[in-house]
Order: sequence, then C-alpha cells, then structure tokens
Amino acid sequence: MTVGVFDSGLGGLTVVSAMLRHLKGIDIYYIADTSNAPYGEKTKEQITDFSIAITEYLIHNYKIDALVVACNTATSAAIAELREKYPHLIVVGTEPGLKPAISHSKTKKVGILATPATLNGDKYKSLVNELSNQYSVEVFEQACDGLVQQIEKGETDTPKTISMLQHWLAPMKEANVDTIVLGCTHYPLVSKTIEKVMSHPVTLVQTADAISMRLLCLLEEKGHINTGEDHLYIASTGPIQSDMVEHILDKKMDIKRISL
Repeated sequence: MTVGVFDSGLGGLTVVSAMLRHLKGIDIYYIADTSNAPYGEKTKEQITDFSIAITEYLIHNYKIDALVVACNTATSAAIAELREKYPHLIVVGTEPGLKPAISHSKTKKVGILATPATLNGDKYKSLVNELSNQYSVEVFEQACDGLVQQIEKGETDTPKTISMLQHWLAPMKEANVDTIVLGCTHYPLVSKTIEKVMSHPVTLVQTADAISMRLLCLLEEKGHINTGEDHLYIASTGPIQSDMVEHILDKKMDIKRISL
C-alpha cells in the first residue's frame, strides 16, 4: 500500500514516526508544505486549496491508496472537502485528543494548546460543546501564535520558546490543570519544555498512535498484510531544517524539493 502524508512543515513527521512503529510493508510519501507555512494563520479557503493541491500531486505522482492529513489545522479546514472530492481514497485526519484527555484527567481541568485556526474551527467548537455538556470538565484553551515557527527553526528549548510557553501555560499551571492536549502535530516536539514549564506532573495527550492504528485498520480492510519493510520518502515545497527531520525520525533523510 502507498500512503501520502502531509503537513505545513515538520510536525506531521511525529505522526509518520508513529506510523513506522505500527505499520509494515507500506510506502510513505511525506510532503512538508513549508512554502505556505504556517497553516494556522491562513484562511479556511487557503488551507483547503493547499490541501487539494498536495493531494493531487500525491495521486498523480505516486498513485496513493490512502491520505493522512497529519495537521490538525488542515483537518479542521479541509477534511470534508477532501473526502468528498476523492471518494476512492482512504482519508484519515488529525483531531485534538480531547475525549481521552477528559477521561484521563483527575482534576477535570484540561488544557488545549492549538493553532488559532484549529480552535476557531466549527468541528472543534462542536466537539468541545458536546464534551463539556457530557462531562463535568473545565477546559483551558490557548492559541499558540508563533510556536510552529519556533519549532520549524529547531528552537524547541530556547529562551524565547520557554518564555512563550510560560506566558501561555501560566493560567493552566495556576488552575492545577493535570492533562494538556497537544492540538497540533508540531507540539509533541516541545513536550519536554512544556513539562519543565508546568513544573508539576502533567499528562500530555497526542494522537499519533491512534491515527496510525486507525490507518492500519482501514488498510487491512482493503487487503493490506502488515508485514515487510517500510519505505519513507520526504519532500518539501520550501526550506526545511534537515537536522530537525533527523531528530524526529532518528535517522538522516534525503529531502526532495518540489513545486505544486
């Protein structure tokens, strides 16, 4: 099976890393759309256009069987259009793990770190309202403007990034939030910094493993046998930090520059 994966930059590689742990015998083509990053500050229409252009590229060049939208922002903006436009494709999105976070939290105070576009998305708002009514929980939302750019530059633990996180996390720390949803695939790359800033035990919820298992289930329904070697190919539409790619995947990778 051939799987296309995309994100605005490096963040989606946290999902790819999980895929490589759970799925065997697949070819993965990853596109980092760095020339249009960050998605979190773009309009829904812009993000949808980017997502369709990438999907067309993956279908035309690699005849993908499945598409993983490894970006919370693009999932929120474009997943419905992608599923409607490409009904023959398996399409798996990325959504904040709010439900497992609520289930895990003992204080019933849950934080959510995400991009502005994700927090303003109709799908996310609907989910928060539904779960807030269903469970007795206090939700602390924080839009992290600029954090994706810091991570893309490899500044995961620099004074500026620490200062940004201290500002954003202060209300959660004061309220004794014990569980934080990482609502962007970039944010696991600053997990250690978040834990350091919070300074009390906190559970960080990401969804990379859940996405991988969902994809495996859907591929097996199409006849995939989960054995053999994986092959990963990475491309970017603009500049990308190769040392960060190596850090995430724990190996050097050749990165192809493409235009869509």
